[in-house]
Amino acid sequence: MLSAVFRLQPSFTTFVSHSKKQVEIMGKDKVEIFDTTLRDGEQVPGCKLDTEQKLIIAERLDELGVDVIEAGFPISSPGDFKSVNEIAKLIKNATVCGLTRAVKKDIEVAAEAIKDAKRPRIHTGIGTSESHIKYKFNSTQDKIIERAVDAVAYAKTFVEDVEFYAEDAGRTDNEFLARICEAVVKAGATVLNIPDTTGYCLPEEYGAKMKYLKENVKGIDRAILSCHCHNDLGLATANSIAGVVNGARQIECTINGIGERAGNTSLEEVVMIMRQHPHLNLDTNINSKLLWDTSTMVSQKMGMPVQPNKAIVGSNAFAHSSGIHQDGVIKRRETYEIIDPKDVGVSESSIVLTARSGRAALAYRAKNVGYELTKLQLDTVYQNFLKYADVKKEILDEDIHEIVETSNIGMKSMA
Repeated sequence: MLSAVFRLQPSFTTFVSHSKKQVEIMGKDKVEIFDTTLRDGEQVPGCKLDTEQKLIIAERLDELGVDVIEAGFPISSPGDFKSVNEIAKLIKNATVCGLTRAVKKDIEVAAEAIKDAKRPRIHTGIGTSESHIKYKFNSTQDKIIERAVDAVAYAKTFVEDVEFYAEDAGRTDNEFLARICEAVVKAGATVLNIPDTTGYCLPEEYGAKMKYLKENVKGIDRAILSCHCHNDLGLATANSIAGVVNGARQIECTINGIGERAGNTSLEEVVMIMRQHPHLNLDTNINSKLLWDTSTMVSQKMGMPVQPNKAIVGSNAFAHSSGIHQDGVIKRRETYEIIDPKDVGVSESSIVLTARSGRAALAYRAKNVGYELTKLQLDTVYQNFLKYADVKKEILDEDIHEIVETSNIGMKSMA
């Protein structure tokens, strides 16, 4: 079993200063985690969940430590309304959020769905890019601002916590984006969601957009800027990190990065990036030791396999098959692993035996199944091992017994 030299998993103490928006964790700025697995994640074809499944996942998300659970889009169907309503009744710690369009009926239905939540939030908004204004709404910038303000003000009559999303903010002119953000903050918005809806932005562009809003929106200190990034160009995680580095204090994400098209920002990735880079001075309330198990739960219930090379939670994330890498990680785990697998709920690193593996890996795995090989014995067994490995993709424990015991070194397993 590989030794763990140190862990970055801290025990958290959270406190709130005089301004409710200024929150720190162990001296670091807190980034709130807004999980939309049950809303944006469930929009993936074939990933539909029933109410019972949603409740199981929602309860786990609360245990995981997410700050906000976007439970669904209540007006979209009676089933979704029921699920949001049941989640609102169940959740003990997290804010429960319902999504709406900038439409009064949507807002009324969402308010009804989340009325039993200990911490309710309505998430309302409208498209703000030139493409959305011109082709989706056949409208003007001034009329879009008016609709946005009306929606936020109406949502505010039901709940105190109102989040506004500027759909396609990634392709929205920054000056207009600042105007609409300023207007909705004045109307009572507590969170400003700046989505890169199409996954178009480069990290430096998205970060600069957040910086511009921090510097140019009057009253911005009364609201939290939020990142909601899609992964169409594989940049969702990078964009979200660029966003928080430049002043955003909420990341909207999903377990396993599941979501429409190429997916959303991956919760486990942004959480561990902030934890592995202390110089960012940012952290979350997430209990990272539950990440692997939560990933598996969501994957199984949604029927959406996790790609083996997925960062943090993929089956190969802590697996080593190259001889050079195996030798290094056996001697000292940190040689090739920047995260202790235990910190994300994985019991240990995996040494996978293939034709690319060296003597150190074979000796390590052989010892695990009961064979203490001398150097001369190992040389003989290794030659036999290579013959097996050239035929099989991976050598398993049962193969090791056969390899050792057919190598004519007169050894039996002590296990």
